[in-house]
Amino acid sequence: MAGHSKWANIKHRKAAQDKKRGRAFSHIIKKILSAARRGGGDPSMNAELRVMIDKARAINVHKDTIDRAIKKATGQLDGISYEDFSYEGYGAGGVAVMVEGATDNRNRIVASVRHAFSRTDGNLGENGCVGWMFETRGIIAVDAAVAPGADALMEVALENGAIEFEVEDGGYTIECEAADFPALRQALLDHGVSEFLNDEVTRVAQNCVTPSVDEARQVMKLLDLLEEEDDIENVYHNLELSDELEAALNP
Repeated sequence: MAGHSKWANIKHRKAAQDKKRGRAFSHIIKKILSAARRGGGDPSMNAELRVMIDKARAINVHKDTIDRAIKKATGQLDGISYEDFSYEGYGAGGVAVMVEGATDNRNRIVASVRHAFSRTDGNLGENGCVGWMFETRGIIAVDAAVAPGADALMEVALENGAIEFEVEDGGYTIECEAADFPALRQALLDHGVSEFLNDEVTRVAQNCVTPSVDEARQVMKLLDLLEEEDDIENVYHNLELSDELEAALNP
């Protein structure tokens, strides 16, 4: 099955996350917030949320922290009113960027987002300016070293909702509809995949941009600044990392 190559992007993001292990709790809590916001706070009725709770428990996130995140996402925290937000714009080199989350201080978060764009040669735009470029999908990336062969893995994936299956040097990238993500993930585990390099429901760009090295560095700085904001749950972009660009960013 053909489609836009995501393996280099996922490997680069994984490498960046490995350098920031201290942010692992924050990362998984944001995924819980996002899953609860999409499908409700009851894990028995929200399979994506159930997956994220299991992942949080695996890294010893306290139950009270998980419960508070779900309550925040579903508006159940007493005395605190959270408002959903979504901002869109362009990073350096014309890279499209979307930001989503929830805040109790919209003025503060919009100022922070605008500042992050302006610091990195980007521009915050009107809502809708780049959103049309993205589709919500489940993405699972598997290192070939921890999975059965490509043919066997592809068969399992296609039987359990995959709409794209990419084979690249060192690994596989599988794409599905968001609703099929939990069942597909479980099917892969049941058929011998011992761990995932990446497994999440996210927004996938229909068309990607490969800017210059200097522009890519500015975009990566923008993404880091945005992801440091506690109220920001998701940051999506259409930056594509060619082999040459990845090598330049990681000498």
